[in-house]
Amino acid sequence: MTTIPEAAEEAQPEEGVSAGTAKRLREAMDRLMAGRPQLTDGRLIKDNLWKEADVSRATMNRATQIMSEWDARVAACEGFTPGEARKNDEITTLRATLADKTRECTQLSHRLDAAATAIAALHHDNTLLRQELDHRGQLIALDAHRTTP
Repeated sequence: MTTIPEAAEEAQPEEGVSAGTAKRLREAMDRLMAGRPQLTDGRLIKDNLWKEADVSRATMNRATQIMSEWDARVAACEGFTPGEARKNDEITTLRATLADKTRECTQLSHRLDAAATAIAALHHDNTLLRQELDHRGQLIALDAHRTTP
């Protein structure tokens, strides 16, 4: 069994780039996908990939297999970093909560309107009953007419 010295391994092209360059590109890809960039703002764009790997854009473009992996991984996560995905999930949750609270407020507003209408109707009836009592004469409490033996 023959072994390839490390220097010779570096010189072996992998899809147009050396093994060391491929390793740097994959490590940069992993860092970007994990949301742990070291040299860039962390957006999942090819500009950040070659900068994060500290290689030229032309070198990155020669790594066709790695670029295919990049495209597949970016498509799988819809182009969002883990932090962006968390924020999007939180926004979705907050929007659902807001919609629930808005529905609840609308229902309570309708109930409040119904209660106000009922109170107004009862007030009106009460006023009419008081007016009717005033027209019939004065009410006398039964306790006032008791005679003591």
